[in-house]
Amino acid sequence: MIAAVVLGVVESLTLTLAFGLLAGAALVAAVAAGLGASVPIQLLAFAVAGGIGLVAVRPIAKRHLALPPVTRDGTDALVGRSAVVTHEVSSSGGVVHLSGEDWSARPYDEDLVIPPGVRVDVFEIQGATALVHPRVPLSDPRPLPRPSEE
Repeated sequence: MIAAVVLGVVESLTLTLAFGLLAGAALVAAVAAGLGASVPIQLLAFAVAGGIGLVAVRPIAKRHLALPPVTRDGTDALVGRSAVVTHEVSSSGGVVHLSGEDWSARPYDEDLVIPPGVRVDVFEIQGATALVHPRVPLSDPRPLPRPSEE
């Protein structure tokens, strides 16, 4: 009985399930002792109850205690996604095509100017603006010359 109580207290402090199952096995051995079983029978009762608990009950209990994966929704779900620049992205603004929609965008590094057609990763969403960074480093972060209008 003392072993069952001690294992039960340890289980309440650790929440591993193993000590709780062993406390149950110790309780089974204590019941066997109360019924007048010899020490070898008590040890066998403990071993069988502990083995059954660890092999059969613990995996089922752990499966039920497992937390579901954290799901991201709304704009949080867009962080880490890939997008394509459709209108040049600079510190003053720009547009990217993200998850089937056009989003206003700014570069995560405000000194960058990202030309159209470049694939970017979304680092953060601020309001309705995606903060993006190119997947492949740009060779020259300065703005590209604009084609002259004829």
